[in-house]
Amino acid sequence: MAFEMVGVGSQYVMATSGAKGMPLEGAKTYKIQLPPKIPAKDFWSFVAYDNQIRSMLQTDQHFPSIGSKDKDIVINGDGSVNVWFGPTVPKVHENNWVKTASGRGRCVLLRLYGPEKSWFDKTWKLSELEFQ
Repeated sequence: MAFEMVGVGSQYVMATSGAKGMPLEGAKTYKIQLPPKIPAKDFWSFVAYDNQIRSMLQTDQHFPSIGSKDKDIVINGDGSVNVWFGPTVPKVHENNWVKTASGRGRCVLLRLYGPEKSWFDKTWKLSELEFQ
């Protein structure tokens, strides 16, 4: 029996590999799309973590994260959000980019605060990280 706390607490999902099953590499750029109606009553965020030190990835970007609290995040016309992870900013996507570091393995966590019913009943489905 699953225990659902709709709208309360947080839920995390972690990715350590891309869509083809290869481990995420800091020197490569990946894109993921969050479908419309992201199921987070309070807020959501994506954070990059360093596999070696088990902490947030350290780069010259202030925080290795992006989320719904970022004022300049670009939301697509249909309500979906594209997020890029990579060592260099993709053209015209700077506001939705998390910087990574070459030579560092990593994982990313999507954190949902106040997860909504579509998260628990799996009607909202996150895409996989696609190598760009």
